[in-house]
Amino acid sequence: MTPETVLTIGQRALEVTLMLSAPLLLTALVVGLLVGVVQAATQINEMTLSFIPKLIAMAVALVVAGPWMLKLMISYTRELFESIPGLVG
Repeated sequence: MTPETVLTIGQRALEVTLMLSAPLLLTALVVGLLVGVVQAATQINEMTLSFIPKLIAMAVALVVAGPWMLKLMISYTRELFESIPGLVG
């Protein structure tokens, strides 16, 4: 196994990780910004106010993007396992 192969596997793993985390992180970012704007407009400075909307939005995002995320993880894992004989030999 060459260093280039190791770097390629690591790069692919990081790409998959970013793609898996993006829907949930973007959802939390958007909901956090919206709640922050509402809090600033109404001058309600309650720290726990943003928790429930974020939790609900993350659950909805997980339901919507979950099948795609699972398919991506399975395909990457299958690709990685199928490449093992070529990496060893």
